[in-house]
Order: sequence, then C-alpha cells, then structure tokens
Amino acid sequence: MELFSEENSAQVVAASFINTRNVRLRSLLTGLTQHLHAFIKETQLTEQEWAAAIDFLTRTGQRCDSVRQEFVLLSDVLGLSMLVETINHRTQGDSTESTVLGPFHMVESPPKALGDNIALDGKGEPCLVTGQVTGPDGEPLAGARIDVWQANAEGFYDVQQPDLQPERNLRGLFTADECGRFWFCTIVPRHYPIPVDGPVGQLLAATGRHPNRPAHVHFIVTAVGYRPVTTHLFVEDSPYLDSDAVFGVKSSLVRQFPVVDDTDRAAEVGLDNPFRTVDFTISLLREVDPAPSGTECSS
Repeated sequence: MELFSEENSAQVVAASFINTRNVRLRSLLTGLTQHLHAFIKETQLTEQEWAAAIDFLTRTGQRCDSVRQEFVLLSDVLGLSMLVETINHRTQGDSTESTVLGPFHMVESPPKALGDNIALDGKGEPCLVTGQVTGPDGEPLAGARIDVWQANAEGFYDVQQPDLQPERNLRGLFTADECGRFWFCTIVPRHYPIPVDGPVGQLLAATGRHPNRPAHVHFIVTAVGYRPVTTHLFVEDSPYLDSDAVFGVKSSLVRQFPVVDDTDRAAEVGLDNPFRTVDFTISLLREVDPAPSGTECSS
C-alpha cells in the first residue's frame, strides 16, 4: 500500500476501503473521498478553516433533538435535500412532483376521518382541501394514505410551540375513499422563516440569504403497489415562491386558494363562511402492475 502524500491522498484513502463488503458503501465512500480531497486541494483549505468547519458541524449536531433536526435544515438550505429528492423521484411528467420532507415531520400524524378539521385551535382563515389520489393512468387509488402537516396562521409548527399549540395541531393521517378521494378542513398556512437561532441561521446570515419559506401544506402519499411521494401544496399568492430558502418550490405544485362565499356549503363541511378552498390531484408512479379494479369512479 502506498504511503500518504498530497498527490495521491485520495487514492491511498480509497484503497483503505478495499475490504468493505457492501459494494454500494464502498462506492459511496470512494466517491466522497475523491470529491472531498479534490475540494481541499482546489481551495487550498487552511487549518483554521477546517477547524471552523468541524466546529460548525459539531454545533449543527448539538442542535438536533426530538423536535429539531438541524442537519436536515442544513441539507435543505444547501439544496442537497431537493437534489436527492429530484434524482430519486424523476417523474417525466407522469406523476406529482416531489419536494423536501422538511425538518418538522418529527411526530406521527394522528389518524383522522375524511372531512375532519386538523386545525385544533380554531385560529386562522378556514380552508377546505379536497383531492384525489390516482395512478399514472388516472386510475383511482382506493385506500391511499395521505399524511398532512402544516404551519399555523403565524408560521409555526406545533412542535415549535408546545406550550401554545395543541398537541398534533395541524396534522392528520387520512385514508382515501373507494374512489381515491380525500378531503379535510384546515386553515390557510402562512409563510414562515426556518429556525435561525442555530448554525444554519448563522450560515444564512453570513451569505446574505433570507430564511423564509412560502406558505405550503406538506403531504406524504402512499398506496400499495405505487411509489410514495413526499410533496407540498403551495399557496399561489404567498411571498417567497421565487426564493424559497430550501429550494422546494416547483411550479406544478402551486395552486390558487380561491374564496368561497356559500353559507350552505360552509355548513355542510363545518366551516365558517366565507372560506378558502383548494383541490389537489396527486398522481403516483406504479411500482408493480396493479390488479384489475372492479370499481368505476368519476373524477
């Protein structure tokens, strides 16, 4: 085995992985080593800069707990989360586009019945969300699971305000009906800043970037035999759509939330009148050929 030198540093370290049994792990470690060594050589990184980087990563890890994931936040603001999502969920226009999970999916969403209101504190502008889960050919996916969560009218998630918001506020796990349809009541979410009281916030400040995300509702949608999707539903008139701090906006996920002034409809769904509404069709890519369905459903 060659001795370590500046010229062959990456090759020497990569050779140390030769006994790694997992072929994919060996490939990843080798590629990571090559790129890191090339970066250090290209930038002529100083010892002080490397020490500062280690300190930054250490402090990032120290800010992670059961309700705060600073490393996810760091991945998000560097665009890495979106890149991994995009590479692993290429749709070719045949399904709903994915976007970042975000750092606040930290607790399980409570099971809810279709039509339930997930806004437990009653604060905010009422909104009815409707939609349908389908396969790539438009086939309805009965029993699909729709996990939703969002920030409140002030731009905070329940885990950020445990003493101010009810537990599991603005979270719900729904099961689509026999035609793949789902509907629930909530509020119109607000745009908000990601947490800036940690190392990631310091990074944004140092680079002159704002920390804001446009208003959105999170979705994770799953169905047997189909690829799950993690996505957002963005509010069309929200600020920061063109400068999302975590690069999560895709034009196909932006929707209007029009106002409905209909007393009878409001009473039917259990909302104050007037209210906002949005419809979101979510299409999943097929993993395996589905069994023929005997159910016919109109859109």
